[in-house]
Amino acid sequence: MSYRKKVKRNNISRQSGNNEHAPFIHEKLADNIDEIHHILGNSSDLQIKVFQIDPSNSVHASLVYLKGLSEEQSIDDFIATIALRNQTNIKEHLDQLPIGDLEKSSDWGSVIQSILSGDLVLLIDGIDNGFILETDKQNFRSVEESKAEPVVRGPKESFTETLEVNVAMIRRKLKDPNLQIKSTKIGRSTNTDVAVLHLKGIANEKIVQEVNDRLDQIDIDGIFESGNIEELIEDKTFTPFPTMFNSEKPDVIAAGLLEGKIAIIIDGTPFVLLVPALFIQFFQSAEDYYQRWDISSLLRLLRVFSFFISLLGPAFYIALTTFHHEMLPTNLLISLAAQREGIPFPAIFEAILMEVTLEILREAGIRLPVAVGQTISIVGALVIGQAAVEAGFVSPAMVIVVSITAISNFIIPSYNLAISIRILRFLFMLSAATFGLYGIALGLFALSLHLCSLRSFGVPYMSPLAPYNNQDQKDSLIRMPQNYLFTRPKLIQQNNTVRQNAKSSK
Repeated sequence: MSYRKKVKRNNISRQSGNNEHAPFIHEKLADNIDEIHHILGNSSDLQIKVFQIDPSNSVHASLVYLKGLSEEQSIDDFIATIALRNQTNIKEHLDQLPIGDLEKSSDWGSVIQSILSGDLVLLIDGIDNGFILETDKQNFRSVEESKAEPVVRGPKESFTETLEVNVAMIRRKLKDPNLQIKSTKIGRSTNTDVAVLHLKGIANEKIVQEVNDRLDQIDIDGIFESGNIEELIEDKTFTPFPTMFNSEKPDVIAAGLLEGKIAIIIDGTPFVLLVPALFIQFFQSAEDYYQRWDISSLLRLLRVFSFFISLLGPAFYIALTTFHHEMLPTNLLISLAAQREGIPFPAIFEAILMEVTLEILREAGIRLPVAVGQTISIVGALVIGQAAVEAGFVSPAMVIVVSITAISNFIIPSYNLAISIRILRFLFMLSAATFGLYGIALGLFALSLHLCSLRSFGVPYMSPLAPYNNQDQKDSLIRMPQNYLFTRPKLIQQNNTVRQNAKSSK
């Protein structure tokens, strides 16, 4: 039986209580057809093909499916090749037909859910069971190169919107019998397939149970993307920082499973969730483990440095030019004063004006078609920036500061963390305009307290920095060579901590 079929059968009782219908399939074919119309209505995509399977005894059967979800060619082949001699040997003959998995069911809930999932249901007059036939579905998007997480060196493949394909891609990476998969369905109307993956003996069973418990508590009409699940099961909702990691790369998810983390795959989206998530994890890229350790360490430190530039760049400029002139070299102070001569607005207004304009251009570049969006974002930034300087709305120095800030934001590998920085940047700008450097220091203090208070499924968000763990520093801000990475993260996994034999490093 296929993986998707197991998902469906194991969870049908949980999601099939919305329609009032007879609990069991009738023996008469006509009654069954009437029951299907009663449950599904007279939908235009509902197809019920009635045909004769035993001319000598005038035995009729019907194939029930939804047009568009099931492959039409498979249905035609099935009808053309079906040849049943009598009802007593029906199971034997069905097993010999060119179809996928076959399952017999007498429960209407299971049969209806199979139809809605794109399978065929064969109903035969005189038999109070339905035969669920899995067929080839319509074509889905093939495996392509990752667009959200591009790498120079490393696997290029990314997940698709099909859960079975995504599970298979992880299976290809981890050929381990300890890879455990628990499936469920979430959404009263969507019945979205969700799979929870972990490595038995490596993952913390308490965290695995907590993930499953939170998923079981979800009672909602529909789930369409992993972001819906993320908001419903995360530890703390009111925070700008992501407390669940997501990726569309199979190698990233497989590596996380080897560290003792839990993956959550949702059908219909190429982004897979990975928990628990740590703050330092959002500065790491899959390519860090495929490049030399010194190059990877340098790039990680560069990302952390860019994080502070993106967060505090405009705020520092506002604080220095508004309150702390004595901290600037004399020549630079004179140059900045000359540039601001004739500017009618304070520095905070300049910064907000430029930042809001940049955000508008950034969003316009994303929403417009690719060929037009790139042109609008680049040309728009140049033209508007130059025009704003010449018109006397902003100073050239402010344009430079905002540009460097925007570029630094693009270095952050995680899009979710980059958005959080863009939000917090405005708060730090207001703090700097009110209290100068003291406001920035106060904001950093409050930010540190907030980060240290966060948890991701019970694991401290700032570990291994806070609480500090010296053993795990080998793969945090810097990455030590592979032959030094003996153990897994301590706070995530405490059972099987050894991931490399010391002899292999010699």
